[in-house]
Amino acid sequence: MSFPQSPGITVREIDLTTIVPNVSTSRGAMAGVFRWGPIGQRVLIDREDGPGGSPLTTRFGTPTTFNAETWLTLASFLAYGGAAYVVRVANTTSNNVSVSAATAYANQSGTVSNTLAHIVRTDAEYVSKDGTFDTDIQYIARWPGELGNTLRVSSCFTPNNYTQTFNLATYGASGTTFASNTGSNTATFVVSGNSISNANTAALSLSGAIAVTDVLEVGNTTTGIQYLKVANVSYTPGTDSSGNSTTGTATITVRFTDQNRLHSNVSNANGNITRYWEFFSLVGVAPGTSEYQTNQGNTAAHDEMHVVIVDDKGKFTGVSGTVLEVYKSVSRATDAQAVDGGSNYYKQVINDRSAYVWWTNDYTAAISNTATNLADATATAPLSTVFQGGADGASESNVAISVLARGYDQFLSTEDVDISLVMTGKSVGGIQSSQLANYITDNLVEVRKDCVQFISPDKGSVVDNVGSESTSILSFRNNLRSTSYAFLDSGYKYMYDRYNDVFRWIPLNGDMAGLCVRTDETNDAWWSPAGFNRGQIKNIAKLAYNPKKAERDVLYPQGVNPVVSFTGQGTILFGDRTLLAKPSAFNRINVRRLFIVLEKAISEAAKFTLFEFNDQFTRSQFKNLVNPYLRDVKGRRGITDFLVVCDETNNTGQVIDSNQFVGDIYIKPARSINFILLNFVAVNTGVAFSEVVGKFG
Repeated sequence: MSFPQSPGITVREIDLTTIVPNVSTSRGAMAGVFRWGPIGQRVLIDREDGPGGSPLTTRFGTPTTFNAETWLTLASFLAYGGAAYVVRVANTTSNNVSVSAATAYANQSGTVSNTLAHIVRTDAEYVSKDGTFDTDIQYIARWPGELGNTLRVSSCFTPNNYTQTFNLATYGASGTTFASNTGSNTATFVVSGNSISNANTAALSLSGAIAVTDVLEVGNTTTGIQYLKVANVSYTPGTDSSGNSTTGTATITVRFTDQNRLHSNVSNANGNITRYWEFFSLVGVAPGTSEYQTNQGNTAAHDEMHVVIVDDKGKFTGVSGTVLEVYKSVSRATDAQAVDGGSNYYKQVINDRSAYVWWTNDYTAAISNTATNLADATATAPLSTVFQGGADGASESNVAISVLARGYDQFLSTEDVDISLVMTGKSVGGIQSSQLANYITDNLVEVRKDCVQFISPDKGSVVDNVGSESTSILSFRNNLRSTSYAFLDSGYKYMYDRYNDVFRWIPLNGDMAGLCVRTDETNDAWWSPAGFNRGQIKNIAKLAYNPKKAERDVLYPQGVNPVVSFTGQGTILFGDRTLLAKPSAFNRINVRRLFIVLEKAISEAAKFTLFEFNDQFTRSQFKNLVNPYLRDVKGRRGITDFLVVCDETNNTGQVIDSNQFVGDIYIKPARSINFILLNFVAVNTGVAFSEVVGKFG
């Protein structure tokens, strides 16, 4: 403190309440092939599905044969209550997987071209190689991949209704001539629901007899009415002015492939069908002039527009035509402000908020500008933009290891992301598919030293490999590193994929990491996740390989943790060994995770000792910080004893002069029971138990 310069009272507050904080032990991590979502970015996923939060289905799509093992491994982990950082990887070297591009057409009429070759993706948004997009592309899918092809964007720019000419004669069946009561080939109709009939006093006439037509497809790209069907044509004799029965009358029923394309509230005038925008009921008001636009003095231009994003093919929601997002009364004015002061410019609003699309260009009939310079839209109809050209690229089975490696590299920094449980997912690459697992071991868990990796053998070792499973698994294990930071299970489970109504073989490493999450919640990280109390596997129909006692005796000493189905008792993790080959306390996962917790927590607390003086006060403060924490861990059965040394014996003058600080923490970890020996000793009636107790080992 500074020395006072004049009389007065100085108040100081000294905080000596620092404690060892709790640290996360249940945060998962995984990189893999997914069909949707950002590429090369960490996204925190808190559950498989459901509203709110960050579910797997919303952020990364649903599983297909393209990535089922990866997706369902992660879903298996989430089922135990954990959350995970997920990185989507993809082969982005070819143009067909760089973006889901849009082909625009107005009122389903007249397609326009687009070029995929110049579109690439950078860190956070889509840009083009030359700095521009083709002007005929208004939107692109938010993320690359085939899933984007299911999207459609419909934009409404004008408050007017849309009039389309419908000439009945154009749509006559082969050999049939439609004629009105005037004998011409044009007709005036009244639209009622989905029925069209002649609007004049006389019924619509048919020249000659006509058979009942089942379903007749009709369409006209010029008028934009592509989705009409004429059906149920009935013939009723008519009479001419002289009373002769010379013509027939018919009721023509017109149906739309998508009933929403033509709203039921339509009117008729002079042979035209006047209709409303298909989504007008979602916004309740026609686009007009915003208050901001009016305040800028330019009331000649309608700046407002509505934008609706639709799951057109039902790939996101399972129901075709489901509306995903609605943007009501956004503005074409680049400087437009909403009532809260934020931007109301439709490009900014969509790019900031949409989970599905990215803006690329104005529609040429509805150009953006500042409010004072904005011109009215010339569009006479809504713009409906459908998406195409997206492709998923390499699957989880053939994606390059270099691509997967870049995904896992997102977890390298302990300062950037806190993780504890790393799932390998599907084992791929190298000798017997061991390359990915070894990359994670060498470059992630052995470097961070604060997380455990979970590995399953390659699928071929256990699925349709009857009689040779143990040999193949040991061969796989022998290709892996010796490390206390990795945990190997014995194979695959058969589980139900509810998104595709099929059963699939899925690696068990997601379940192994999930068991650790559940153990953390019910006990602590230093408890073993194995056994009948905590090792029950979820969402399983059967095991690909159910090792028997003789096989477990071969696998377990080599660091392979058997997952076993016991009749009437479920499927259980029946081992807790790490892949550390040498005899050590660290060849058990509960001990490895105990030290991870202690090291992370005490290191976090020790940060506040940096730049203090290395004297007796600081050393005592450090011991007073660590000792209560370790006593608590001991009381929770994590350790059997401990000793903290931080004094002149290990902080010598040389250590102090080197600006170092040393705290030695000795730990006796608690050990899990792996082997039980029950001695049943029969003794004679006259023998006292005290004479024999302890005599048998």
